[in-house]
Amino acid sequence: MAAHHTKDKGDLGAAKAHADLVENGFTVLFPATEHAPFDLVAYRDGEFHRVQVKYRSARTGSIQVQFRSIWADRNGTHMKPTDKAEVDVVCIYCPETDHCYYLRPADFRQSVTLRVAPSKNGQQRGIQTAELFRAFPVQ
Repeated sequence: MAAHHTKDKGDLGAAKAHADLVENGFTVLFPATEHAPFDLVAYRDGEFHRVQVKYRSARTGSIQVQFRSIWADRNGTHMKPTDKAEVDVVCIYCPETDHCYYLRPADFRQSVTLRVAPSKNGQQRGIQTAELFRAFPVQ
């Protein structure tokens, strides 16, 4: 796979999330600004869901997401925690599995790690299996 610029990865993640949501019966709406705390809105059955999309590669069999945004500008690098009141669902696109995983950030603290492959030491306790997060969470 060719190297991707960070913005390209974000665009690919949003495109994969869009396709996955449409395949699952959602109408997908996009904000008219890049400054919204979410990347898209998923609409189905009279309900709107604000979705933030994250592109994450699997490292050592797992995907890790920290609930924050990081950006750089002429004043340096900045970090802002996700305001969980402004995002209903986080969609994680993983290029190694070519799947989207959905979770509610309010169900987790500062981060989550999803296992896409069994751990090498066989650990089972406390493991979040990524496949359990393939379905869009129902309210």
